[in-house]
Amino acid sequence: MKGCKGIENPAFVASSPDSPRRLCPSPSSVEVSVLSTNPLREGSQPQEPQEPQKSPEPPLSSVTPPGSQERSGPESLSEYEEGPCGWGNFQPQCLQCCNTPQGFLFHYCLLALTQGMVVNGLVNISISTIEKRYELKSSLTGLISSSYDIAFCLLSLFVSFIGERGHKPRWLAFASFMIGLGALVYSLPKFFSGKYQFGSLFEDTCLTAKNKTTCTASSSSLFYYLYVFILGQLLLGTGGTPLYTLGTAFIDDSVPTHKSSLYIGIGYSMSILGPAVGYVLGGQLLTMYIDADLGQSIDITEDDPRWLGAWWIGFLMSWLFAWSLIIPFACFPKHLPEIQDGKTSQIHQSNSLQHTDGNFGQSFKDFPAALKNLMRNTVFMCLVLSTCSEALVTTGFATFLPKFIENQFGLSSSSAAILAGTVLIPGAALGQILGGILVSKFKMTCKNIMKFALLMSITALTLTFVFVYANCENEPFAGVSESYNGTGELGNLIAPCNANCNCLRSYYYPICGGNGIQYFSPCYAGCTNSVSKRHPKVYYNCSCIERKTEVTPTPSSFSFEAQAGKCSSQCKNLPVFLGIFFAAIVFTFMAGTPITVSILRCVNQKQRSLALGIQCVLLRLLGTIPGPIIFGITIDSTCILWDINECGIKGACWIYNNIKMAYMLVAISVTCKITTVFFNGLAVFLYKPPPLGTDVPYQNQDSVVTTVSLECDLSKAGNDG
Repeated sequence: MKGCKGIENPAFVASSPDSPRRLCPSPSSVEVSVLSTNPLREGSQPQEPQEPQKSPEPPLSSVTPPGSQERSGPESLSEYEEGPCGWGNFQPQCLQCCNTPQGFLFHYCLLALTQGMVVNGLVNISISTIEKRYELKSSLTGLISSSYDIAFCLLSLFVSFIGERGHKPRWLAFASFMIGLGALVYSLPKFFSGKYQFGSLFEDTCLTAKNKTTCTASSSSLFYYLYVFILGQLLLGTGGTPLYTLGTAFIDDSVPTHKSSLYIGIGYSMSILGPAVGYVLGGQLLTMYIDADLGQSIDITEDDPRWLGAWWIGFLMSWLFAWSLIIPFACFPKHLPEIQDGKTSQIHQSNSLQHTDGNFGQSFKDFPAALKNLMRNTVFMCLVLSTCSEALVTTGFATFLPKFIENQFGLSSSSAAILAGTVLIPGAALGQILGGILVSKFKMTCKNIMKFALLMSITALTLTFVFVYANCENEPFAGVSESYNGTGELGNLIAPCNANCNCLRSYYYPICGGNGIQYFSPCYAGCTNSVSKRHPKVYYNCSCIERKTEVTPTPSSFSFEAQAGKCSSQCKNLPVFLGIFFAAIVFTFMAGTPITVSILRCVNQKQRSLALGIQCVLLRLLGTIPGPIIFGITIDSTCILWDINECGIKGACWIYNNIKMAYMLVAISVTCKITTVFFNGLAVFLYKPPPLGTDVPYQNQDSVVTTVSLECDLSKAGNDG
């Protein structure tokens, strides 16, 4: 074959309709010799192709397709076994309509929705209720939240490695069982802790006759329910592990290459919508009294600080729903029908990567070598590190964006939480879906997918500077930024007007005076009377609020000096801030699905699940776990008024320096975004695709073929024959 350049090339198969045809000899012009799965030894000579027979060119289908039985070594038919939907010999025809990628995606979305609803929705919204009911500190409830990530990190690598060769849908049936069991265990303290005793109402006004609270430290038996909550979170983490490793790999197995991003984007968007469903459902359930199952009548309402909602009902509902998905997942076959054809490898080519034989990964003793092999894949590691820096900033904002909005724009906690959820949840879900659609629509190659993710990250970086624009001066606050009518000292809430009120600094209940100044509580404002029937609650006869005449309410007149709640903020930047921040969230998550697809493309097909497992572990160790901690420490550094209880122990922060907080968040966000852009750009620079024109089937990535010409003209090859 004159004029043909011979190269060492992975096993040759027919081009798929989704991949461009190569300019190379037809199957009749050259005989493809598949060697062992080990690479050619150094110094060995490639075999010369035999002279083709002078017979009509056979059709392209004469080449052995990837899905045929002619597979060497352990990659036998059983490994790529395709089967009907059913349980053992029970395979009803009515179930076969679900034996499709769409059928599997539907059930995957339901499980992802349930998992997100429980872990990131119901757990978060019930934390404050659990703290009050079981007398737990915030540091301990933080441990409860972290238990999920701890279980995920400990099990992710092992589950993803072992499950790669296993029956992935049955692993998801196991995930459904564990998620349901975790939700059930999490709700158990409600049924073993007895009836809730709400005690007497706390008096928030200034009463000179009331006794000062003494410093007491007592322990309660309710503390031990902490371990039950931790166990529930550990079980939830165990169930979440197969969902985002083996489940994602199975979706990628089950659809054509160019559609994988769309399916994964839809699945991931449902996991993002899960928390929104959890917040809405949990919020509605918290309007029911905690002991609603006992059918007792109570004389307190939701406005009473002693009120606790029925936090446990949502977990019972999630338990039943998760377990209802066990049977559907168990009926899926190991592989969906006709999924192996037309899928080619885009694995990153690097001299540092070691080729593996067909038996690799079947034994757990291969785990260290597989781990080392992936860690040496520079493109893969760059993509993982970029997702880690992105996860750090996104989880930080998911945790503290409501606090930022509340303090910057003077909103209540509930209003700030609603606005934050309105921006974060739809923005993240929309970004995931749009990223998947665009990658699928334009059938991007691995390198183009990474370039697309890089462009989205740069756009998100630019929009992050919105925090510089959204900085608002603190409103006047008595004892902090304003004096008490010229008396007292700044930084001290106690002044002559409230010195005899015996106020508690640990009870923060802001009120807005008629003079436009905010006060820490009705007690610190010196208010002695209140009218609770009005909403918001109003106060009068306040010694610390300057007035011209004494106010005495009458049945027909309700003049007041202060009302419950913060003073209205004069900052008008909220709509612009929410709009720009929404765009930043969309562009941030538009890079999420493409990066996941890039990870699946740049590693060996047999190691995709393990690659996702490594990503999940590092994502948590470097991103989701330290993210809220770093954001929390940064925000605490801007505090100007701390809660100090009767024992002199510092608690939560009540008032922040808004300007400093905004600039500190800009510094963290820009640093993380620049890190993301750097690693995404480095991945694009380092990525080396397979040689041009090669179609490497996933099943034969480790096979090697001798001298296949890539530049010969087909007619010329025929003449040479």
